[in-house]
Amino acid sequence: MIITKQTTAEKLMAYLRHDITAAELVDWSETSLMDGELDEAHANRIASLPARLGVADVRAFGLAWEDCENILRELGYEAHVEITAA
Repeated sequence: MIITKQTTAEKLMAYLRHDITAAELVDWSETSLMDGELDEAHANRIASLPARLGVADVRAFGLAWEDCENILRELGYEAHVEITAA
């Protein structure tokens, strides 16, 4: 599996949309670190991100909204929030 900016951003976006759980995001991150290869074109930019996401389930590290925004920004994306009535 090749870890790209896009695949990393898609996993984080899926987590933010509640399509996957924090545990699933952490599992993907840990598996990526063990079995994946970084996309050489963007290796410098994405090298630390799977490791950062891989500890999101540890209370001391967590994953705040600002963390997600910063990670997405590093990947070349912008996060926007839309609030609607339930």
